[in-house]
Amino acid sequence: MTTSVQPPMDLGSWISRRAAATPNLPAITFNDTTLTYGQFADRIDRLAAELAAGGVERGDRVGYAGLNDREFLVALFASARIGAVFVPLNFRLTAPEMSYILSNAGVHTVLADAERAAVVDQISAEAGLRRTIAVAEAPGWESLPELIDSRQPLAEPVHPDPDEVALIMYTSGTTGRPKGAMLTHGNLFWNNVNALLIYDLSQQDISLVSAPLFHIGGLNVTTLSTLQKGGHVILTPAFDPVQALRLIAEHRVTTMFGVPAMFLFMSQVPEFESADLSSVRTFICGGAPAPKALIERYGQRGVTFVQGYGLTETAPLALVLRTDEVDAKVGAAGNQVLPLSDVRLVDADNNPVPAGERGEICVRGPQVMAGYWNDKAATDAVIDSGGWFHTGDIGQADDEGYVYVVDRVKDMVISGGENVYPAEVEDVLFKHPAIADVAVVGTPHERWGEAVTAVAVLHPGATLALEELRDFAAAELAGYKLPLRLDVVDELPRTSSGKIMKFRLRDQLAQA
Repeated sequence: MTTSVQPPMDLGSWISRRAAATPNLPAITFNDTTLTYGQFADRIDRLAAELAAGGVERGDRVGYAGLNDREFLVALFASARIGAVFVPLNFRLTAPEMSYILSNAGVHTVLADAERAAVVDQISAEAGLRRTIAVAEAPGWESLPELIDSRQPLAEPVHPDPDEVALIMYTSGTTGRPKGAMLTHGNLFWNNVNALLIYDLSQQDISLVSAPLFHIGGLNVTTLSTLQKGGHVILTPAFDPVQALRLIAEHRVTTMFGVPAMFLFMSQVPEFESADLSSVRTFICGGAPAPKALIERYGQRGVTFVQGYGLTETAPLALVLRTDEVDAKVGAAGNQVLPLSDVRLVDADNNPVPAGERGEICVRGPQVMAGYWNDKAATDAVIDSGGWFHTGDIGQADDEGYVYVVDRVKDMVISGGENVYPAEVEDVLFKHPAIADVAVVGTPHERWGEAVTAVAVLHPGATLALEELRDFAAAELAGYKLPLRLDVVDELPRTSSGKIMKFRLRDQLAQA
């Protein structure tokens, strides 16, 4: 009788085992410096030892605030090596927004770049931080390079169980406050197995990563799976369309994840027509549907798209439309059945709807989150007794099981791939002295997909301009949450119970 042995799934083992197998292959290139897998693993274990020496224990939270950097990935894996939980923060957040997340997660140690360090300094005490480490240099902060250089690698790594939390990623919630989606080591592992089984990834892949790593799309569509596979990640601090085209040619990039706006911007610069895209096998597009015209424009350059639909809570894979299906299923997000997970559409009573009828998109599989951090009520509201995660999005399936995302139950605005929850924006805008009533909705925008649009009723005799409103809200809201459009109306359409009818608002704005 043989004993069953569980394969190592914990995030911390991914790079150490890859380094043991292929120590000399290139892992990450950042700012023209390349780390091999052996060097990457060594740096991870040095930081892991430093975090442990600084008091971070199994289950403690380690935060990161900054632009894309190789040290983000070092910190992610180092946290896992000691059983800690990694908490990436949106680098666009204001001090109050960041303070809420740091406090809610109970972050022990935070790493940050110089610009974010200045933001953290404003709220460090109220957030209860016990240690701050600067990725490079910041006044009054410890220096990450110095700490790593002076520390010996971790001697005894921790190997968390698959159901232990590896990552808390904050996403907008129904109250307007962000909620922390708890992604386990198993969630991340099985998401990548699912991806590897549905679309091809290779050890020879070279993936350009320009989408923000604090987003599940930037982190876990190509980045982690490429590293797990032993491929080469080309990482940039932020997205620049001209730089992206140059790096694709220079490094012979084969894959890249982006939201439609990123690929749109790349196609609009003069360099696009002459850019060498011959190395690209596929671009992976998510965050919003890719317009047919955009798909066709890249098709003329010989580049195909893998399209997908996913969420932070599903780590993120839920639906995938392969390259060979794009032409036949234009506009679809993917098939209901993936190798390891399923999607179904349900009515308001949680009963499956037949093909052709609209229903809420629900996902079940090993990539579905463990729940929301310290919020059982919110967890129970989205994960039913059968293990189905209710996305809040409305879909419609055809006779072959391909799902088209047609609407949202929630009123989330997706602008440039960023999720904006109207309640949070409305709370701030209501404070403006000229505003008597206000609603925030998303309206179509050529560049960003959707524009955050404020519809306001003003107090008698008051006036208000868009720039004045943006300036007012900028102290409390990140830039991507600020309204791009302001419409002043006499009254907001409401139901008999007083709820604003946002669908009617969107219709009115579309006709304006």
